[in-house]
Amino acid sequence: MTSRCDIDISLPGGVLSDVASVPSAAGLREWLGLALLALPTILLGLDLTLLHLALPALAADLEATSTQALWIMDAYGFLIAGFLVTMGTLGDRIGRRRLLMIGAAAFAAASIAAAFSPSAPMLIAARAALGIAGATLMPSTLALISNMFAAPRERALAIGVWATMFAVGMALGPIVGGALLAHFWWGAAFLIAVPVVALLLALAPVLLPEYRAPRASRLDLPSVALSLAAMLPVIYGIKRIAKDGLTPEAAVAIGLGSTVALVFVRRQRRLADPLVDMDLFAERAFSVALIVLLFGLVAVGGTMLLVTQYLQLVAGFSPLVAGLWMGPPAVAMVVAGIGAPLVARHVRPGYVVSGALALSVAGYLMLTQLGSDDAGLALLGISFSLAYLGLGAIAALGTDLVVGSAPPEKAGSASALSETVQDLGASLGIAALGSLATAVYRGAMAGRVPEMLAGNAREAVADSLWAASAIAGALPAGLIDAARGAFMAGFTTAAAVSAASVAILAVLAAVALRHVGGPGD
Repeated sequence: MTSRCDIDISLPGGVLSDVASVPSAAGLREWLGLALLALPTILLGLDLTLLHLALPALAADLEATSTQALWIMDAYGFLIAGFLVTMGTLGDRIGRRRLLMIGAAAFAAASIAAAFSPSAPMLIAARAALGIAGATLMPSTLALISNMFAAPRERALAIGVWATMFAVGMALGPIVGGALLAHFWWGAAFLIAVPVVALLLALAPVLLPEYRAPRASRLDLPSVALSLAAMLPVIYGIKRIAKDGLTPEAAVAIGLGSTVALVFVRRQRRLADPLVDMDLFAERAFSVALIVLLFGLVAVGGTMLLVTQYLQLVAGFSPLVAGLWMGPPAVAMVVAGIGAPLVARHVRPGYVVSGALALSVAGYLMLTQLGSDDAGLALLGISFSLAYLGLGAIAALGTDLVVGSAPPEKAGSASALSETVQDLGASLGIAALGSLATAVYRGAMAGRVPEMLAGNAREAVADSLWAASAIAGALPAGLIDAARGAFMAGFTTAAAVSAASVAILAVLAAVALRHVGGPGD
């Protein structure tokens, strides 16, 4: 396969412009550059899950409500998803490497602000700023990889490594968070970004090329506003449903977001330079791969939040021990992430994804049988490892399927959409499955909280298990056990929903992607 690169590429030693070249093997600089790009990629995945184990501690310290706690968890991911395509277009205009470095510096500054936040609203705002800064990093890393690796097999391998590193970051989040909480306060979880960013800023000018599209698309600001106005009301509505049920306020918010989404799509179809190229969705493999990425990460993101809470609040482990329990699933994910692209050279990628997702279904079904005894812990380790096998496979193959299904001239837009749905999926999983589990918990605890309790204590027990655990010593005998039972009811309900949704994805991948060839075909 040959290609022509009609772009400006600035290397540390000079500028190459409008170069026609035949793809050649990458050199040492390109592979070292890939290793450098893995750092912000891991960091972005890490920040999606780093607070899972710190959530009970920071929620108690900042006196956060359950709704505020969910916003602390997922404001980061939603703002990344909302701004990814925008930042991708901006990178074309000012240079991918330049945007990467500017965004990395902003990410470090927002991390420091988050670490020393004195209140829940301040932490939510800092997490939102982290999301906007993070949105500059992901499209820049993947676009630079596409420029650095021209040969199809090398590009597929490099993209697989990139996607696996993001999933590795997600998997390592609870482990790193637990280790930090064993020695420091919860804010230390944010400060690990500072040395990573310092290393990136020092080495990026040496190892990474610059990329500027000479005919960059115009950044349509109304489309940016519409994309955010479509997403955020829907998420707000989901949270209100979890807290108060299907209220008129929640219904109006979801309806408003859906209406704005339709306006956004219509505008994109009319624009000469759309923020999202809707023609890409005409390719079946492209659309199906996006769906698999989105809903596969919904299941993993939400379940990971509940698993980490289970390990601390039900099994009673310290944050460090709970983090170590996440080690075996992380290893399973890495094995799948490395192995899936290799298997896909001999087996259709759709079948590889489908088989990995089928194993994940078995894992989610096993989680519905989870108990609070030692046997339950063993079951947890096996079942969540199976769930992570699916994550590794779709992270490694999904991005390459999306990018490979798009025409070369639309690869940048395809990359941004791939990154958007991955972040959105993980964050939506936290919001949707976390809200579902919370709603089941509150339903199970309704009528079981003694009226004799003080008002604050009664509200805490009725709100969430982490709030009840914070005042466990002041509760009547047996009430904290009832709260744990209510939490497990929510957990198993969320696991059952995940099993059903991932089973549908497995069938969809096997049927709709069966004709898609592997790298280099």
